Amino acid sequence: MMFGRIGPAELILILGVALIVFGPAKLPELGRSLGQGLREFKKSMKEMQDTMDDALDEKPKTQPPEDKP
Repeated sequence: MMFGRIGPAELILILGVALIVFGPAKLPELGRSLGQGLREFKKSMKEMQDTMDDALDEKPKTQPPEDKP
C-alpha cells in the first residue's frame, strides 16, 4: 500500500467530488485559500527552522573563572 502517492485517477476523483460538493463557483476561492494557507505554513516553518539554526550556531558564552582570595 502506498498512501503517500496520488495518481492521476485519484486526483480526478478528488476534484470531481470537490466540484459536486462545493460547486464550480466556490472552487477557485477554495483553491486560493488553500494555497495561501500552505504558503503561510511553509513561511512559518522556514522562520522556525532559521531560528533554531541560529540558536544552535551561537557559541555558549562562558564566564572566566573567578579568582579566589
